[in-house]
Amino acid sequence: MNEYDIIIIGSGPGGYVTAIRSSQLGFKTAIVEKESLGGVCLNWGCIPTKALLKSAQVFNYLKHAKDYGLTIKEYDKDFKSVINRSREVAAGMSKGVQFLMKKNKIDIINGHGKVLPEKKVSVSNGKKTNEYSAKHIIIATGSRSRELPSIPQNGKNIVGYRKAMTLEKQPKKLVVVGSGAIGIEFAYFYNTMGTEVVIVEYLDRILPVEDEEVSKQLERSFKKSGIKIFTNTEVKKVETKNKSVDITIKTKSKEEILNADVVLSAVGIKTNIENIGLEDVGIATDKDKIMVNDFYQTNLPGYYAIGDVTRGQSLAHVASAEGILCVEKIAGHNSEPLDYGNIPGCTYCTPEVASVGMTETQAKEKGYEIKVGKFPFSASGKAQAGGNPDGFVKVIFDAKYGEWLGCHMIGSGVTDMIAEAVIGRKLETTGQEVLKTVHPHPTMSEAVMEAVADAYDEVIHI
Repeated sequence: MNEYDIIIIGSGPGGYVTAIRSSQLGFKTAIVEKESLGGVCLNWGCIPTKALLKSAQVFNYLKHAKDYGLTIKEYDKDFKSVINRSREVAAGMSKGVQFLMKKNKIDIINGHGKVLPEKKVSVSNGKKTNEYSAKHIIIATGSRSRELPSIPQNGKNIVGYRKAMTLEKQPKKLVVVGSGAIGIEFAYFYNTMGTEVVIVEYLDRILPVEDEEVSKQLERSFKKSGIKIFTNTEVKKVETKNKSVDITIKTKSKEEILNADVVLSAVGIKTNIENIGLEDVGIATDKDKIMVNDFYQTNLPGYYAIGDVTRGQSLAHVASAEGILCVEKIAGHNSEPLDYGNIPGCTYCTPEVASVGMTETQAKEKGYEIKVGKFPFSASGKAQAGGNPDGFVKVIFDAKYGEWLGCHMIGSGVTDMIAEAVIGRKLETTGQEVLKTVHPHPTMSEAVMEAVADAYDEVIHI
């Protein structure tokens, strides 16, 4: 039997990052993966979708070349090539993870992993099953597209995110059910490529986890680009008719039928906690999540869980941070628990959306007296020069102590700007300190300083 210090089941951004940090700390480490190194994020999520979105962005630039004083007589898209480029980017990144495993002397065990009693793991690859033992076992099996009974996926014209990024041909009409980050990104991609897109959202606004003003701005931008949006709307049933799909929806006032070539179900995720041995070992779960303490220890000593299978936000960067924290604690480091209130969230449509901390509504509900500042990109020289005036930066401060409670952005490149607010909040920066930090001009990022200036009645450019 092969013995290790640490075995990790799953090689997504939680698993592979944990494995590397584990090896750096001197642990003999193995990682179990049944499919491709890098997991969903790298192969079927975060990375290949960004490649698709970049193609859409470039295509959009070509459409609007005239706005920049340029003449392009002919241009077109090759949908198949766009999809292929996305797959090539994902494959290249997966090879990069293979290299990192080799570099850090981490053993890769291919197959389906299950936890066993006495700190063992069985791995089946279809032909045979082997057992391995470890002092510590970390479960990082991630999640998959959640299916609703009313929208049964068939992998052809009723699909999840995985199929949506490898469709053989571009649909003329697409209905996206759900308007979280995944639904919104695909809606933007297909609309920009020329598909007629309808979004159906059960709640009262799109991107419902974001600040209300951000949701409204994105809705305006999407409607301007021709996307039809139904909110407060439930999907009652979907029926396949020949090569198209009828979607029966119920709004507040009536029922109606939408027709589409493809329906994308983007109604959230389901954790991969079935058939991995939890029941056999006696690891406690609650509502689709593995129960863990602040350092990801389960109810059984020597068994841990990180990433989507646990209580925190289901985001790649959260899984990575949890994994690093978990192995550092195992190594005896004096670690602090992760602050889940300071996790940035990003959506990579155009305009991009990024946020951290409380929304204005949440801050008020918690009883804070607040200062709110807002700076529109229409007043930004860099945004106007780049042809990206849509959006704004919004900041929320505690009026009493100056604590930075939240930051919400919508606009070009804001996913690369949000880290300023994350690190500012981590260092307990006050509004006055941000205000007196000189930002470069002309940049998109100076909008943060301007928004803070607005909160403190010192704004210059609006």
